[in-house]
Amino acid sequence: MHPALATAVSRIAARENRVPTALPPLYEAVDPEALSTLLESPAPVTVCLEYEGYRIVIGPDPHEVAVIDEDR
Repeated sequence: MHPALATAVSRIAARENRVPTALPPLYEAVDPEALSTLLESPAPVTVCLEYEGYRIVIGPDPHEVAVIDEDR
């Protein structure tokens, strides 16, 4: 799993007071391998996806990770 995806899942788990492994598998929301390939490309990209009621925004630097509560 790309470090940015791991960061996003960890942040969501912390907000939900759960361990990351207690969350549904990320692959149910997105193809993690395809997303990792995209994030590792030399071109700057910004990726947005929804997971567990949160919007995850990664990029344009692959180390920039924002987790936004969809209810706010």
